[in-house]
Order: sequence, then structure tokens, then C-alpha cells
Amino acid sequence: MSLRHLGFVDLPAHAKAGGFDHAAVHEPTGRIYVAHTANDAVDVIDIDARRHVDVIVGLPGVAGALVAEPDLVFTSNRGENTVGVFTVTDARVEKIAVGIRPNGLAYDPRRARLLAAHVGEPTIPGSCSVSVVDVRARKRVADVAVAGRTRWTVYDPVADAFHVNIADPPQIIVVDAGDPRIRRVVAVPHAGPHGLDIDVVRRRLFCACDAGVLVELDADTGKILATETIAGVPDVVFFNAARAHLYVAIGDPGVIEVFETAPLRRLESVRTEAGAHTLSFDATRHIVCAFLPGSHRAAVYEDHP
Repeated sequence: MSLRHLGFVDLPAHAKAGGFDHAAVHEPTGRIYVAHTANDAVDVIDIDARRHVDVIVGLPGVAGALVAEPDLVFTSNRGENTVGVFTVTDARVEKIAVGIRPNGLAYDPRRARLLAAHVGEPTIPGSCSVSVVDVRARKRVADVAVAGRTRWTVYDPVADAFHVNIADPPQIIVVDAGDPRIRRVVAVPHAGPHGLDIDVVRRRLFCACDAGVLVELDADTGKILATETIAGVPDVVFFNAARAHLYVAIGDPGVIEVFETAPLRRLESVRTEAGAHTLSFDATRHIVCAFLPGSHRAAVYEDHP
């Protein structure tokens, strides 16, 4: 077994439908920031104490959280078309207008730029796009139209580019970080590219598709190197570089699938809870948390070598 269950952290009950969404970890403090979409808030967990310690409110339709060192936290607020910015020591949120229904977030630390990927609105032509925000200036500086609804995105420091999943048509676009434009389009031969992460050293992208397929691609060429079936429609994907493991959250039936990545092969499938489609990953502590919408808890696991 790879993931050892350590226990649960109780979280606030849902105020309405929506459950949880993307989460991120501030590893120096062990604090987890999880989008609690049902509450228009971000819940904060102290993983060392294993308890819920704070709530950041006023984030309509919050769909994701991203932490950037040393202490920045970003949120995508789908209900008001903004991204939020605060710090781990000051929870006052500054908001910056972006495109329609922001979702995925990725950060370029060299330029202090945030990319927000938007799911758009079907009734508004051209609303699928990505925006680039100058975080120091708290200002949107670029918009790039894309072919369809976006999913998750990652920054690649070697290529100096953002990789962005597009659900339909199924593709990964590569957006130049210095001159925001589409540098390359990689066709994905499986429906619904969704979760995405990167092995920067080995130059691998891991793309989990709604068709029930995990795809490994060369990050520089887009060549497909391997595929594996997964248990259902995925959402969040995280890569553990030290363990060479990949975690894939699947809400139906409610599992974390763990893969070895060199070569790509399934290691185990861990039962969570129906609807648990999102995770956090702490690379310092090797802690994986699954967020359980039915019981409004976080299930805490440790990845053993």
C-alpha cells in the first residue's frame, strides 16, 4: 500500500449545493487552502494539528485555490469573474477582474504573473479564454481566446510556458509566459482533458481525461508516451516528484487512484467517498487530502516510500 489513512478533519457544513473544489498547500506552515464552493469561501486546515483553523469568506462561486511562495494565495471566483489575492498572514482579499467564470490557476514566479483559465458561458460567444494578471500591479495585462471550455493549467519553468487543458475540442494549449499567445496546440485523442500536472525534470505531462483515460505526454513535443485506464471521470491530479507517484481524484465511484510514473502503471485505488473529486498534496510532508462532500470532511493520507 502507498497511501496510509491517518484520519479525518471536520470542515464546515455546506450552506448550499456545490461541495468542495481545488485546494493548495502552503508547505512552510502546513496550511491547506480548499475552495468550499458551497459556502463561497476558502477553508483553512492546519495539517500538523489536523484541524480546521480559519475561513476566508466573500468569494462567490470559488472554484480553486493556488499557493505561490513565499506566502501568496490566489482564488478563482467563478460567481463574480474575479481572482482573489491574499497572504497566509493577512486574509484581506484583493480582487482583480478577469474573464468569464475563472477556474484553473497557474503562477509564473519569474514575472509574478498569474494565469486564470475560464470555463466561459455557452450563451456568450468567445467567452472561453485565459487571462494573465500582473500580480505586483494587481492588474490584468492580457487575454487569449481559446477553442473551448478550459480545465486545469500548470506553469512549466523549463519551457517558460503555461499548459492549459481544453475540454472540447480535446487539446492542451501551450501559452507563452513572456508574450501571452498560443505557442502550440496539442491534440488529445480522448474526450475531456481535465486534471493536469507536470514532471518538470523528466519533461512529462499527465493529463486525466473525462473519457476515463490517463495520458502521459512529452511536455516539449506533445507526443503521447503512455496511457492507462482510470475508474471514471477525473478531476484533480497531483504529481509527487520525490515518490514518482501520481494521484488522480475520481468522484464517481469516489476513489484516489495512485500511479507510478516511471513507467506509468497503476499502483493502487483508495476508496474515499462518492463525489470526492478534489485533492490537496503537500510535497514536504507527503500528505494527500481528499475532500469529502457528503460528510464535509477531509480524509488525510500519507504516502509511504
